[in-house]
Amino acid sequence: MREMGDGGKEFKLLIEYNSFIMDKITLLILEEQKRQKETLTMIASENYASPAVRAAVGSVLMNKYSEGYSGKRYYQGNKVVDEIEDFAAELAKKLFKVEHVNVQPYSGSPANAEVLFALINPGDTIMGLKLSSGGHLTHGHPNITFSGRFYKSVQFGTKDDGVIDYDEVEELAKKEKPKLLIIGTTAYPLIFDWKRLEEIADSVGAWLVADISHVAGLVLAEVYPSPVPFAHVVTTTTHKTLRGPRGAMIMVTKKGVAKDPEISARIDKAVFPGLQGGPHDNTTAGIAQALVEADTPEFKKYGEQVVANAKSLAEELKKGGLTLVAGGTECHLIVVDLRPLGLLGKPVAEALEEAGIVVNKNSVPNDTASPFSPSGIRLGTPALTTRGMKEKEVKIIAGWILKVIKNINDKETFKKIASEVKSLCKKFPTKQV
Repeated sequence: MREMGDGGKEFKLLIEYNSFIMDKITLLILEEQKRQKETLTMIASENYASPAVRAAVGSVLMNKYSEGYSGKRYYQGNKVVDEIEDFAAELAKKLFKVEHVNVQPYSGSPANAEVLFALINPGDTIMGLKLSSGGHLTHGHPNITFSGRFYKSVQFGTKDDGVIDYDEVEELAKKEKPKLLIIGTTAYPLIFDWKRLEEIADSVGAWLVADISHVAGLVLAEVYPSPVPFAHVVTTTTHKTLRGPRGAMIMVTKKGVAKDPEISARIDKAVFPGLQGGPHDNTTAGIAQALVEADTPEFKKYGEQVVANAKSLAEELKKGGLTLVAGGTECHLIVVDLRPLGLLGKPVAEALEEAGIVVNKNSVPNDTASPFSPSGIRLGTPALTTRGMKEKEVKIIAGWILKVIKNINDKETFKKIASEVKSLCKKFPTKQV
């Protein structure tokens, strides 16, 4: 090989360095793939996207800039992108039975910010469910979030049993007169009474925004009631129970159009150019693919099994002596209150992870512990169900969870269960990983 000068040597070193970095990232991705294969994903907001969804997200569409909307782009070369975005939006309109859909929001938090930006003004009063009672940060959590800093936030909680008292919600709304109610869950295990919430919002002339990020797939599977007939706007992420990519959608209902015929245009302008630049076209394609997969009889069966598994898990945990927020579940998630056992969520979640069971620490209603080490854990069944697990396997898993909690300082118990978890995972390999 011909001797290279100093510049050539630097170039050779650069190639070797870049190869090392590429190998490093590849190895880390394979390590994460192995983790997902050999452990039980029970974080309620996580799931497995299909190979087709992942292929769309990893496609050449990520190379394109597409600021604007279909037929009104600021760059050339968007004919294909227009077709993809139109297809995704039209399919979402059909499946959710709404009047307008914007598929460009980057994730759930931006989507909620864009709705607030479109419909109300800074300083206006908003109302939502407290984080500790199962709400989301973007629903008005005070001080540290945009929704709590730029708007006057009024938050409602649950009763001591973890159940919403709608009479109290109505009383608070009539007292504070919010311009907008944003209602959704990250950890509320019961079904929302959308009709009652509509009545409360209408009584004070407020917008009703339903955030169904956690339950969108269950809504399409018809195992969780849709807020579409009652809300003005519906927001959702596109992963979680919908099994798509990490994106979001904003949907306008007939009720929303009736309240303001210009609402769809206001929403679109809030997304772009209000708070975002160019959409992530690869994510849009992934959303479209996820919606295609959701428009099948198999997906309905999947949604039914998610809820059946969650209810079975809840019953087994209760039989084992655990205290569940709201007494159980009506959806895909469960929140365990560890206070009766004198335990905190963080060490319990860490112990379960050592045993191959991945959950997350979580606040419980009226929690006095720190949010960084709260008094509960949250569990979900969407990913287990995607692997094909049913009630039989869920009961086995419940037994492992109870064993870990009852032997919280026994590393040997964790190690033995982790081996059993790995064996179960081999019996239920997921094509998604």
